[in-house]
Amino acid sequence: MRLLVTRPKDDAAPLAAELRALGHDVVLAPVMTIVELADAALPIEGVQAVLATSANGVRALARRTARRDLPLYAVGDVTARTARDAGFAQVRSAEGDVEALARLVVQSLDPARGPLLHVTGSVAAGDLSGRLQALGFAVRRAVLYRAEPATALTPEAEAALKAGTLDGVLLFSPRTARLFVELARGVNLRTVSAYCLSQAVREAAAPGGFARLIVAARPDQTSLLATLKA
Repeated sequence: MRLLVTRPKDDAAPLAAELRALGHDVVLAPVMTIVELADAALPIEGVQAVLATSANGVRALARRTARRDLPLYAVGDVTARTARDAGFAQVRSAEGDVEALARLVVQSLDPARGPLLHVTGSVAAGDLSGRLQALGFAVRRAVLYRAEPATALTPEAEAALKAGTLDGVLLFSPRTARLFVELARGVNLRTVSAYCLSQAVREAAAPGGFARLIVAARPDQTSLLATLKA
């Protein structure tokens, strides 16, 4: 299949490589650009663990500090892999979404052993900090990057959409889905399938008029790629 990848640049490259290894043709069209916030506070001293809800948060953290000794709890396998590649030795994956990460933290950590550091972007899915604080954890939130929306699709993506040569688009977040639908306004998407990471992503993509809206069995990349066989 010919598939459109909407992820930011650093996330898109390994995903595109994996898709090509599976025999797919890939068109890159990031709908957001990641801008790291160099002046953001990083209250890392004294925390018992780091919580990461995105690979971009891990990359920003790794560039801000040489600390690799803290346990890092990742929302999913891609974020966990990014942390291991960055040198973090103690990495655990929740293999899911923010709710799954909250459950893993509650099962694994003790609020009495110190605060947690949640590295995140300026817009985050769910309320991880609020959920954990309600259960007695002290959570420090470090906003290390922002995701700036694109103002247009890439020329290759626009050409493929107008020519009707795309089979599908991969959508990893509600915000990504909304941005893509907006950027593709005026283009007929009735021959394009949307492969959605979650039901929330599906709901955000629904106004686009896709041929099919397919939801992964679990909110992780492995499950999303498995839907390509459907």
